[in-house]
Amino acid sequence: MSLGKKDIVHNITTKALISKTSSKLLLDSFIKNIIYNSSRHTIKISKFGSFYIHTSPKRIGRNPKTKEKFVITKREKLKFNPSNYVKSFLN
Repeated sequence: MSLGKKDIVHNITTKALISKTSSKLLLDSFIKNIIYNSSRHTIKISKFGSFYIHTSPKRIGRNPKTKEKFVITKREKLKFNPSNYVKSFLN
């Protein structure tokens, strides 16, 4: 089961007893804050996990249909590392 932004907004709305527009603004501002601040340093949220920027190296890719090889440039990706509390809760 996947959980989309609409589902998260609905959960915030029902549990915090606020409007859907306020819930959507809250979620969007949280996500933007994580993205903006993680470009500077690692963001750690207690009992939840940490967000950090990971640089993937340049590598060779291949089109599976044509078997043509090409270079995939190095990229920066936002990664999430869950805390031990979250890992134990999920397992």
